[in-house]
Amino acid sequence: MDGRASKGDGKIMQLGETMKTTSNLFIAALLAATAALAADKPQYGAWGYDTAGMDAKTKPGDDFFRYANGTWLDNTQIPGDKPAVSLRLAMTDRTEGRLHEIMEAAASKPPADLEGKVGAFYHAFMDEARVDALGAKPLDPLLSDVRAAKSRDALAALMGRGNADLEGSLFNLFIDVDLKDPKHYAAYVSQSGLGLPDRDYYLKPDFAAQKAKYQAYVAQLLHLANWPDADARAKDVVDFETRIADASWTKAQQRDPVAIYNPMTIGELEKLAPGFAWRPYLAQAGLAKLDHVVIAEKSAFPKLVAIYAATPVETLQAWQAFHVADNAAPYLSKPFTDAYFEMRDKTLSGQKEKRARWKSAVLAVGGGDFGVGDRFGTYGTMGWGVGELYTAKYFPPQTKAKITELVGNLKAAYHARLEHLDWMGAETKKEAVRKLDTYNIKVGYPDHPRDYSQVAMKADDLIGDLRAAGAADWAFYSGRIAGPVDQSDWIMTPQTNDAYNGNLRDIAFPAGILQAPVFDASADPAINYGAVGGIIGHELTHGFDDQGRKIDAEGRLRDWWTKDDAAKFEARAKMLGAQYSAFEPIPGAHVNGALTMGENIADLGGLTLALDAYHASLHGKPAPVIGGLTGDQRVLLGWAQAWRGKVTDDYVRKQVVSDPHSPRQFRVNGVVRNLDTWYAAFAVKPGEKLYVAPEKRVRIW
Repeated sequence: MDGRASKGDGKIMQLGETMKTTSNLFIAALLAATAALAADKPQYGAWGYDTAGMDAKTKPGDDFFRYANGTWLDNTQIPGDKPAVSLRLAMTDRTEGRLHEIMEAAASKPPADLEGKVGAFYHAFMDEARVDALGAKPLDPLLSDVRAAKSRDALAALMGRGNADLEGSLFNLFIDVDLKDPKHYAAYVSQSGLGLPDRDYYLKPDFAAQKAKYQAYVAQLLHLANWPDADARAKDVVDFETRIADASWTKAQQRDPVAIYNPMTIGELEKLAPGFAWRPYLAQAGLAKLDHVVIAEKSAFPKLVAIYAATPVETLQAWQAFHVADNAAPYLSKPFTDAYFEMRDKTLSGQKEKRARWKSAVLAVGGGDFGVGDRFGTYGTMGWGVGELYTAKYFPPQTKAKITELVGNLKAAYHARLEHLDWMGAETKKEAVRKLDTYNIKVGYPDHPRDYSQVAMKADDLIGDLRAAGAADWAFYSGRIAGPVDQSDWIMTPQTNDAYNGNLRDIAFPAGILQAPVFDASADPAINYGAVGGIIGHELTHGFDDQGRKIDAEGRLRDWWTKDDAAKFEARAKMLGAQYSAFEPIPGAHVNGALTMGENIADLGGLTLALDAYHASLHGKPAPVIGGLTGDQRVLLGWAQAWRGKVTDDYVRKQVVSDPHSPRQFRVNGVVRNLDTWYAAFAVKPGEKLYVAPEKRVRIW
C-alpha cells in the first residue's frame, strides 16, 4: 500500500444502538490490544501523532496533506538507495533490520532445516567475491537452451518454464480461484512480454528517453551474456516489444473482472490464437493434463500471437536471452547489477545509488514488499519460510488474537453501515450484507506454514538457490490445481508491509503492516482509528467497489446489483474519477482516475468508516481534546500521517501509468475533500483550493 499500497461519504449518519455497540466493541478491543502491547510511549509524538512534522502555515483547506506533513516533507531527504522516503517505508526498514539479524544468525547453520536453508541462500547472496568471479557463467545452461530452441514452437515451450525458472514469456500463467466455480482452482493466462513498466513507455513520446535507455540496457545485457550481434538484436527486441505494447490492453481495461474472465478449452484457445504452441507451453509449465484455461485480454491474444508468428526466430531468441539475463541480473556479477541498477532503479524510479548488499540479500531471500522500487517480487524467494521465522520472533500469538478481534469489530461496523446506506436498494443491500458476513479476516501469518523440506539450498550457488526456490514455489501452485480450494491460503507473506482483499473473500493484514504509524498500541485511539481503522475499512470496501461488486457472496463472478443501484454507484464513481483525473502531481503527469478507481473508492470508504466508528465509540460523550485538537481532527490527521512521505519525479511518472494507487498526497487530499466531517473539523471555506461544494462531494459508503 505504500506507493503501490492496497484502499466515503463524509456524512456522519446516526446508526443507532447497533453501531454504538459495534464501535464500543472495537474500542474495547483496541484498548485491550493497547494494554497487552503497550510500550513506554507512542513512537510518534506524545500521543501518536508527530505535530512537529506539521506545516501550520498551510491552510488545511488548501492542501491538507501538506498541513499535516509539510515540515517533515521540507526537512526530509529521499535517501540515495531508494526512490522514496516515508513513514511506511520506515516500517519496512524496521522489518528489514529484523530480517537481517535473523538471516545473519541463520547463515552460520547447516542447511538441514528451514533456518539453515534461509541462511544458506543468504550466505550465497552475500558471497560477493564468488558471485563476481563467476561472471555470466551461471547463465550458460539457460542460454544454451535458448540457442537450442531454433523454432517458434520450441521457444513457446521455453516460455512455459518461466513460472518456475528465469525465462521470459509472452503470456503470464498463474493459478487462482475459478471465479465461476469458486470451490476449484483455474489456470489463468494473461498478456505479458514487456520489459518496461507499461505499454505507455513504448507508445507515448513522454517516455522516449526511457525507451532509448532501455534499448541500450538490452544491448548491454546481451553483450554481458555474450550474445551475438547484441546492438542490432537489441533494436529488434525493443521493436518487437513495441508491437506487443501496441496490441496489449491498457491497465484500465484490465480492471474489469467480467471482461478478463474468458474460459475456454485448449482447443478453443488454439483456434482463437493459432500460431503459438499452446500445448508444449502448458506441458513445460507442468500442466500437460489441463483441459481448459481462463484467458484475460481476449481480443489481444490473436494480435499478440500474430506478432509472435511474424517475428524472426533470431529476434525471439535474443528477446528470450535478454529476459533471462534481466531476470537474473540482481543475482549476478557487478557488471550485471550495475546495469540493472542504472535502468531499473535509477532511470525508471529516480533512485540515486545502490542499496547495501545486505538489503538486497534480505529482499532476494525474503521477498515481500520492501520498497517501491524493487523488482525482486516473490519469485525465487523463500518468503513464506522467512515469514515463519519472522513472526515466531516478532508477532506472538497473543498479538494476533488481539488484532484479529480489532479487525473483526471493524467488519461489524461496516455491516451496520451497509444496512443504513441511503442510496442502495433493499435487494442489493441484502446481498451486500450477506457477502460481508462471509468474509474471513486473516491477521499476522498463515495458519499452515509452507513446506520447504524438499528444497535444497547451497551456500555457494546463488543462481541455483534462486532457481530451486522458484521451482518449489511454482510446484506448490501448479500442483494444487486439481484439488479443492484452500480457504486458509494467503497471497502476501507475513513480513509484507501491505494488506489485501482477495478472491477467497478474505481480508489479510500481515504482521509487517501492524506497526506504527499504522498501528501503535500506545497511541491515542483516534490516531489508530484514522490509520489502521482507515486501512481496515479500505480493505473491507474493496469487496464492494467497481470490481468487488461483481463477485457475489459465494465468490462467484456475478453482478448482484440491481440496475438502478449500479447506475447510482457508477455515477458516483464517475464523479470521483473526474476529481482524481484532474490531479497533476508533477507537470505533465496526471493521475488516471479510471486506473485508480478501485483504490480511490476504498480510501474514501475506509476513512468514512473510521470516522463513523470513532463517533459511535464515544457513546454520545464529547471526544477529548488532545494537544488542542478535537477527536475528528486527530482521526483525520492519523490518516494523513500514515501516508506521510515523498517519491522521486521519475517514480511518479512510472506510478501514474502503471500503478492502480494514486500518489500519496491524493490518498489524503482526494479523500478529505469529499468528507463533510473534514470541512467542519478544520473550518474549510469556499475559495480554498480543496473545497468542493456539498452537492458535488462524492458519497459512496
